[in-house]
Amino acid sequence: MKRGPAIWITLVVSALFAVFFIYPAGMVVKQAFEGPRGFTLEFVAAVFSNPIYRDGLWNSFAIGSASTLVALAIAFPLALIGHRYDFFGKSALGVLVLAPMILPPFVGAVGVMQILGVNGALNSALIQLRLMDAALPMDWLAEGRFAGIVLMIALSLYPILYMNIAAALSNLDPTMEQAAENLGCPPWRRFWRITLPLAMPGVFAGSCIVFIWSFTELGVPLVFDYARTASVQIFDGLKGLDKNPIPYALTAVLLVVATAVFVLSKSLIGSSPLGTAPRPQGCAVPRRLRGWKSATCSGLFLGVFMIASVPHLGVLLLSFAGRWYGSVVPHPLTLRHYIEALSHSLVVPSIQNSLLYAGFATLVALVIGLAVAWVVVRSDLRWRGMLDAMVMLPLAVPGLVMAFGYLALSQEGKPLSFLVGSGGSPFLLLVIAYAIRRLPYVVRSAVAGLQQCNPMLEEAARTLGASPSRTLRRIAIPLIGANLAAGSILAFAFAMLEVSDSLILAQQAQHFPITKAIYTLLSTLGNGTELAAALGVWAMVFLSVAIMGASILGGKRGGLFKV
Repeated sequence: MKRGPAIWITLVVSALFAVFFIYPAGMVVKQAFEGPRGFTLEFVAAVFSNPIYRDGLWNSFAIGSASTLVALAIAFPLALIGHRYDFFGKSALGVLVLAPMILPPFVGAVGVMQILGVNGALNSALIQLRLMDAALPMDWLAEGRFAGIVLMIALSLYPILYMNIAAALSNLDPTMEQAAENLGCPPWRRFWRITLPLAMPGVFAGSCIVFIWSFTELGVPLVFDYARTASVQIFDGLKGLDKNPIPYALTAVLLVVATAVFVLSKSLIGSSPLGTAPRPQGCAVPRRLRGWKSATCSGLFLGVFMIASVPHLGVLLLSFAGRWYGSVVPHPLTLRHYIEALSHSLVVPSIQNSLLYAGFATLVALVIGLAVAWVVVRSDLRWRGMLDAMVMLPLAVPGLVMAFGYLALSQEGKPLSFLVGSGGSPFLLLVIAYAIRRLPYVVRSAVAGLQQCNPMLEEAARTLGASPSRTLRRIAIPLIGANLAAGSILAFAFAMLEVSDSLILAQQAQHFPITKAIYTLLSTLGNGTELAAALGVWAMVFLSVAIMGASILGGKRGGLFKV
């Protein structure tokens, strides 16, 4: 690639990131430290001196840490077993354990609350089995609200860790473990001394994403009515944004913690032995298991899938519930909620809005992502590594922080107010927010595709007189089309079901995307909860098809989620 176009692409992308990524995040930090007389630590000090805000930060950190540990405890054994052994139903079960990704965590929380409520399905089953007194039912949510949030988030996010660890294990040189085995090293010692250290890049990368995601999770605490988390406190402070600087200070603290975790993860990955290990000369051949050993591995995968699918089952049953109170399953079952949803003033417009927002955001991310990948892989610019790192930063910055920054800067008279259209339409605002947040998926898939393509084909086309644009259009894009489709499908699907940006930036009902409509319906009297569940089922079907398509087109698991 010629240096001129590569330099222009780098400058343009850097300018876009400066305006729509660094500026909003920097503005949040600036407002947190800017008082009437200039720089001040007063607002941040107020956060740490107020026991309510201090508890919120601690609870958020505890949720993030606990969710990451639980997700790691689920994902690592699954990835290790899948890497080392071949057992009955392995391929199908490997897909099933990714099922939690087809439902946003806060929608799944609705199903869990229906099952674990005082008059929910679990208590009803225990009463029928005479294991619980009907006059003294257990309030599972009141007794274990924090644990419920942690488990809900962990069961939703462990697939990210699973895919990263599986990808890291697949890149290990099998001769290292074989040599240790030939020297008499027992299995557990081989695991602690060879396998685990070399797999740590995947562990750190996945753990970083899971921690940042769960640390700033907004939807699940809102649904569980768990107000003392920093994310909910920020959300509750949006109405008094002009007069109250505390939300800025809280958001800045979240950003600092998330950035510190990201930097720590990158430094640990950089110092990992895997970075200096030779490229594997072959791939490990999984050992075929039979009998009870094969059944045990299959049972472990199936058990995780069944537990992780409880929220999905709850949402599905709730969407068909004519009445679900004090019974194990709803009765009678009805399609009425799906039919009513088609005429509801929120449901159909929200689907149309999300399709519009996510569609345009995916196009923006695709154009920028392809250009960035071309510079990173096909140019010799010294800055290409920095460009690659820059476009991955949205994975490190919480969506709540970015949404908060966009909201503050798009108010009337603010620099980004032009992004809000007539009638308060957040179209441009959400398109840019979605595109920036999902750009890493497109970049990673495009980079992987270009790295696998032989550049000699492009050089031959240019030698025969083809222009760079024609070479890109006729040679490169067809060769990496599957990779681009995989990244674009994931970007589109997750943009459709984005939570933080949608809840904060869409203020008027006619502009609500799907997730904001679901959240609004949950607080609607009558059958609002059932309508929200029906909309959630539609979201599940859509995202499951999208993820299956991305998996088929994208090749190796885990690449799209690497930090």
